[in-house]
Amino acid sequence: MAAGSVVSAIAGRAIIAPDPASLAHLAAGWLATRIDATQGPFRLVLSGGSTPRALYALLGSEYRARIDWSRVELFWGDERFVPYSDPDSNFRMAQETLLSKIDIPSANVHPIPTNGEPADAAHCYEILLRNIYGSEKFNPARPLFDVILLGLGSDGHTASLLPGEPVLEEHEKWVASVMHGRTEPRITLTYPAIASSAAMALLVTGSDKAQAVRKARAGDISLPAARIRAQGEVIWFLDSASASDSSE
Repeated sequence: MAAGSVVSAIAGRAIIAPDPASLAHLAAGWLATRIDATQGPFRLVLSGGSTPRALYALLGSEYRARIDWSRVELFWGDERFVPYSDPDSNFRMAQETLLSKIDIPSANVHPIPTNGEPADAAHCYEILLRNIYGSEKFNPARPLFDVILLGLGSDGHTASLLPGEPVLEEHEKWVASVMHGRTEPRITLTYPAIASSAAMALLVTGSDKAQAVRKARAGDISLPAARIRAQGEVIWFLDSASASDSSE
């Protein structure tokens, strides 16, 4: 094992599609089937960025009737600290591609707040999650989320767990502000909250992510994503380009 590597908790299994459009269909079918197989509330964490846009569009169109949206509760894995109306807002992207297309109770939609100060907004979201979970401590046998959707940057970040930032060492808070590393502050779920998921699905497309995919799945802890200690099932939805790096 190379120096700086660990046995990866997120190696999981890979589902490889020939292209991003096919990947979106595979992920949508998987998610719809998983929701249908459960009873009671289904807590789903949405990812931001451009990759899941096609998935959300499918969930709001072709797969809309297959899902009982009244049972689905939506959360976000991270958010840019900008107004919801901002083009860079993760909430806005989900609103345009999914929320505006489905009949989901407004009480079931839990966006990350982006008003006031970032640290205060992060604390408010953490209070929400703790109240929903009903405990101050996670129990591995009782995950907070049913499914968390994550992306992966070419630098190995996921959510807004950015390389070199103090948030990578946060193991008590469930939600934290990230003040540096990007042009705007971010708010992100931390490692403990991400780990409290019955299933984790990472959606990755593009050859520029291929090396990060390989390193993260191999447990190279220089990549933030590789440091996730997943407690549930992990599935990588990859297109052929992002799955193309087999170098050692």
